[in-house]
Amino acid sequence: MDSIVEAVYWPDRSTKWARPLFLVSVSAGFPSPAEDYIEGRLDLNRHLIKHPVATFYVRVAGDSMIDAGIHAGSLLVVDRAVAVDDSDIIIARVYDELCVKRLRIMDGKVWLMPENAAYEPIEVTEEMDFEVWGRVMHVILSV
Repeated sequence: MDSIVEAVYWPDRSTKWARPLFLVSVSAGFPSPAEDYIEGRLDLNRHLIKHPVATFYVRVAGDSMIDAGIHAGSLLVVDRAVAVDDSDIIIARVYDELCVKRLRIMDGKVWLMPENAAYEPIEVTEEMDFEVWGRVMHVILSV
């Protein structure tokens, strides 16, 4: 299945979710008491969202972007205020469907590239109903 947008969400800017930010990196080996290393508090809304009015979230359905670390169920943080450029991962509207792809501009042509060899690139033509909705800034994936 191609990677399409399953749902669109707008951030709740009225909430703050400040959590402890630790001074040291987390070891994958022997654990240490973490309380000794708290640096401060980190609000994920402020950390992940640079342009609150122009930012939205989308949930992904499909597997065409798995080699970019975007899996079915991933939540993407998308910013409409950031300019898109060659090689950016974007949310695009193609006809009546939103999709997530890597934008490539090569030899004067615009392509929407999957990140899974099982899928073909899509050449964007003048005849297509196409619009860039925003640039993917972060991928949130449950483990």
